[in-house]
Amino acid sequence: MNTTTKTETPVQNEPPQAPSAMGFLKNHMREYGMLLALVAIMVMFQVLTEGTLMRPVNLTNLFLQNSYIIIMAIGMLLVIVAGHIDLSVGSVVGFIGALAAVMAVNFELPTVVVVPVCLFVGLLIGAAQGYWVAYWKIPSFIVTLAGMLIFRGLTLALLAGQSVGPFPKSFQLMSTGFVPDIFGIGRPNVTAIVLGVLAATSIVFLAARQRAQAARYGIQDEPFSFFIVKNALVAVALIYISYLLATYRGLPNVLITMAVLVAVYTFLTNSTTIGRRIYALGGNVKAAKLSGINTERLTFLTFANMGMLAALAGLIFAARLNTATPKAGFAFELDVIAAVFIGGASMTGGVGKVIGAVVGALIMGVMNNGMSILGIGIDWQQVIKGAVLLAAVIFDVYNKQKAR
Repeated sequence: MNTTTKTETPVQNEPPQAPSAMGFLKNHMREYGMLLALVAIMVMFQVLTEGTLMRPVNLTNLFLQNSYIIIMAIGMLLVIVAGHIDLSVGSVVGFIGALAAVMAVNFELPTVVVVPVCLFVGLLIGAAQGYWVAYWKIPSFIVTLAGMLIFRGLTLALLAGQSVGPFPKSFQLMSTGFVPDIFGIGRPNVTAIVLGVLAATSIVFLAARQRAQAARYGIQDEPFSFFIVKNALVAVALIYISYLLATYRGLPNVLITMAVLVAVYTFLTNSTTIGRRIYALGGNVKAAKLSGINTERLTFLTFANMGMLAALAGLIFAARLNTATPKAGFAFELDVIAAVFIGGASMTGGVGKVIGAVVGALIMGVMNNGMSILGIGIDWQQVIKGAVLLAAVIFDVYNKQKAR
């Protein structure tokens, strides 16, 4: 009797299916929700203003008007991620603008001296506040609230209650200057278009390289279709905005400054040890301390960095106004903090991205600009901005509870 041996085919475990593009977006709504909101708000105001929002001259003004908020939002993000807050940034903006005016206008010092000195003073201001927070464990709310009062008073004393200006032309270029067209064509500014294309190409290349590295380690969960669509939209948007700016006067100097800062701080937070440690500090300070992280030094550095960026914002704001006034920087801290929270940062620290802070600042800027074009009064503008901030915080809390 013949017996046939039946060979069983081993059952192979199928690799887990990657989520669909919509499923991935749903699971990462906290990360992409505000970006989608920015696009929706821009489309809405583009329609309501009958195309005025995206006109080259208005788009240029939009960047110029919000440059200092974006710059400070980058620094504030690190402070909030580390689990703290800085209420003094608006007063520091006013104080640095006043200091620059006294040096450049009253003492007629050259811009190449004024700018480094003011940045260094801003660094010292942030370091002084960070010292009390980091090493004396005084709550940052109290320290920076005191700083807000101190530097508002010093601004009044420095200016003797009066406006000081105008600034030299070389100083004004920080905010009102434009990148010249090296091709000599004029309009459109070919240099602006080339830089836009290079920026878009670089972003796509870096994203592709990061995706390839993640795939090698088996940690890539982003669907390929979503990756293609996302980066294509980003590249097209960058090139289109560059073209619109090129048809007016080209790229503002301050836009280049912002782009460099965004690139540097994105790299710092995503790809460096100190960046990862700042997130660990905000996530759980005790665990970070037990892991050997010098939490005091990190806290000190985040405040020193915030002071320097606030000083840079103060210089740009003063250059844009072409004068230093005692009221400069008033309530800026509210717009900066709101931008960071709207951009996805967590109130408890440990969560937030540089791009998110920039998106949050742009949301605030587009809303301000769009409502002004529509003739909405400042009273209702404040109401609407407050409602948007509350909605962003509620969205953050909802996502946290959903993730548990």
